[in-house]
Amino acid sequence: MSGTNQSWFDRARRVIPGGVDSPVRSFRSVGGTPYTVVRGEGAYVEDVEGHRYLDFVQSYGASLLGHAHPAVVQALREQAGRGTTFGAPTPGEVRLAELMTDRVPGLEQIRLVSSGTEAVMSAVRLARGATGRSRVVKFDGCYHGHSDALLVAGGSGVAQLGLPGSAGVTAGAVTDTVVAPYNEVPDLDETIAAVLVEPVAANMNLVAPRDSFLADLRAACDRVGALLIFDEVITGFRLGPAGASAHYGVAPDLWCFGKVIGGGLPVGAFGGSATLLASLAPDGPVYQAGTLSGNPLATAAGSTVLELVTLSDYDDLSARVGRFANDLRDAITGAGLYAETPRVGPLVGLYVAREPFVAPTNFTESKVIGENGLYPSFFHAMLERGVALAPGAYEILFVSMAHGDAELARAVSAAGSAAAEIAGGDGA
Repeated sequence: MSGTNQSWFDRARRVIPGGVDSPVRSFRSVGGTPYTVVRGEGAYVEDVEGHRYLDFVQSYGASLLGHAHPAVVQALREQAGRGTTFGAPTPGEVRLAELMTDRVPGLEQIRLVSSGTEAVMSAVRLARGATGRSRVVKFDGCYHGHSDALLVAGGSGVAQLGLPGSAGVTAGAVTDTVVAPYNEVPDLDETIAAVLVEPVAANMNLVAPRDSFLADLRAACDRVGALLIFDEVITGFRLGPAGASAHYGVAPDLWCFGKVIGGGLPVGAFGGSATLLASLAPDGPVYQAGTLSGNPLATAAGSTVLELVTLSDYDDLSARVGRFANDLRDAITGAGLYAETPRVGPLVGLYVAREPFVAPTNFTESKVIGENGLYPSFFHAMLERGVALAPGAYEILFVSMAHGDAELARAVSAAGSAAAEIAGGDGA
């Protein structure tokens, strides 16, 4: 593939708004020109100029096994030879649903969709239809996709671009959305249909739930008859073999999944008990549909991933990430900056500052660090050293199972060098 990153970005801007198909891929919050990826393998990606980067984006968590895992590629080849979409039931969607429900206690049925946004949007509709109530509680800084009612006070790209929500979202669309601070249990009443939460907040950088936060949410919902929805688009089958609900011992009424379950292809799913899911059409009155839902390629890739990954793989990854988080923090701090690397299992965040600070517990505190102006310099210093982080201070680092000790040690070394450069006055 010929050309430069700049030439491809210039071409993209002529035919794609902003030159990107998702704002989080933009370098708007860090400056510069995005690199255009042509291939990936394991822990690495390569751009059109031939630069190879140690990749901690990993399609924002979709690539649990790393890029182009041979077993996933083979599964896709075989399925593509049989057909890519039918608009009819397939064995693949049944197989993936069985793998998911077998692993997650309390998850009896799922409905496959094509994205995390669609999964959450549909789960909220189901909660409203099943309860006969309208209002939904979400938490400040949690990102649940780009549906109108849930963009308010979102994290991820919404936060990176400094937006409170989005133009085009009417006041009426968010009338029934209540926003509460993360890690604080809101006062609920009988008008609330559902409480929607990231069990581990991973779109305001990483903020772990405080002790008993999720259990207290469960109790508050039970008290007023509201449904508890876990947005596990990121944590599902990444935090562990059964996701956050098993990790914390708190079961929601509805789960939302994405990313890992597609093996790198577009996918989403929402589910819960068979009784609750009976409210969905065609059996019930809550309508939801999708032409490409349960796509054979996505289900083939996702099933392959879930079948390959073992409990010991998750344990090994968590242990490796634990060492990495400590080493990364120490390298940056030892080089003259300050860092916190909060971790939950294999999920790890990175906060960098010039002054000492305490790891944030909510979005307000996260913004203080995210908007201190240091991340763009650190991001580019790492990129120059061949390490690709997400181009925004509100994302986390995604460590795949292809990131071995050597790759993580290389990232730690690069971080120490980058921090020393910035602390020495060469960075902005």
